[in-house]
Amino acid sequence: THRMGYWVDMKNPYITYDNRYIETLWWLLKQLYNKNYLYKGYTIQPYSPAAGTGLSSHELNQPGCYRDVKDTTCIAQFKIKNPRTEMTAFGEPYFLAWTTTPWTLPSNTALCVGPNIDYNLVQSYNPYTGVPISVIVAKVLVRTLFNPKAEGLSLEDYKPGDKLIPWKVVAEYKGNDLAGMEYEQLLPWVNPGEGAFRVITGDFVTTEEGTTGIVHIAPTFGADDDRVAKANGIPPLMMLDKDGNRRPMVDMTGKFYLIEDLEPDFVKQNIDVAAYGEYAGRYVKNAYDAALTADDATLDIDICVLLKQTNKVFKIEKHVHSYPHCWRTDKPVLYYPLDSWFIRTTACRDRMIELNNTINWKPQSTGSGRFGKWLENLQDWNLSRSRYWGTPLPIWRTEDGSEEICIGSVEELYNEIEKSITAGLMNENP
Repeated sequence: THRMGYWVDMKNPYITYDNRYIETLWWLLKQLYNKNYLYKGYTIQPYSPAAGTGLSSHELNQPGCYRDVKDTTCIAQFKIKNPRTEMTAFGEPYFLAWTTTPWTLPSNTALCVGPNIDYNLVQSYNPYTGVPISVIVAKVLVRTLFNPKAEGLSLEDYKPGDKLIPWKVVAEYKGNDLAGMEYEQLLPWVNPGEGAFRVITGDFVTTEEGTTGIVHIAPTFGADDDRVAKANGIPPLMMLDKDGNRRPMVDMTGKFYLIEDLEPDFVKQNIDVAAYGEYAGRYVKNAYDAALTADDATLDIDICVLLKQTNKVFKIEKHVHSYPHCWRTDKPVLYYPLDSWFIRTTACRDRMIELNNTINWKPQSTGSGRFGKWLENLQDWNLSRSRYWGTPLPIWRTEDGSEEICIGSVEELYNEIEKSITAGLMNENP
């Protein structure tokens, strides 16, 4: 501390586990609560099913947490609804989207394109089924998805099994031209509600090799997916468990929900039991199931086989990529929606940017660069964690969420306890 020149009071330090420090935080949280800046929501967080807890970015950044793994990936075909005339001139029309996590495809509710990316409409054949298709992919990736030697070959002369599959480009669009188009649900196991299965735009979409320039969006299993879906009014695909809680398709142990663990009326109204039931209870990663080994067929493989049999996949292959693992259990991590408490920092963003511009930063680039950019891209602050240490959040809610109270001091906590005791005694002795 002395060597680095910290300007702190070493004789009177603040200590996070000291009750005086905790009470100070309670007071601050109460001020935020009274201004409607403190709220409960959910966010997509790194979560370890094996450990049963969320992980911080610090934990994920420990040495060895990210490692190369070989997963089954696929380019899925999403059938276009109400296609334009040129899209129906040869076979059925599809959007192509690549994913390294096929187990998330049943939770798909949108497709995302880059607003300024150029896309081509390509006439060809499905390489597995030999069925005529017209597909939309990023222009710069056409020759990585289709064999350049087959360009211009006669489409009419093709026979299933031919080594070279002919193809030709027949139209071009900007991403913005495709926005708003609708497509059929890829795996109609669960009904997500109104507003799903539309093409939206996002600046995070890339045309790196291996992709198609179209991103499959499963809002319950990706932070970017969740953000862009919310911005465009796309619902996440959620289940209702037997306790009445809204949950993603995967439970907190890392497997597709069992039918018997879901609310019966929800199942009756929203789930194709015959189609979903075959996969219910399957773990999304073999590492989560002690009875499975790396050599056993994964859920990803089985879903890809299903898509192949139903002419809904363009390409299936193994792909090596970096994937995060839990430092406690050495098991893979999921990006999972978890309940959290947030501070609505976005409500003060403009004022904070204004005040930041009045500060005489040394060097100036810190204020306009690192700190300024952080303020410009500010998100609501997720301050809660599923931990048994740290400052306890001083918020009490009834089970149905109809009543809520935020405690701002130890004295207030004591008074509320006395009130509850008095009320309990009065109920016992009316």
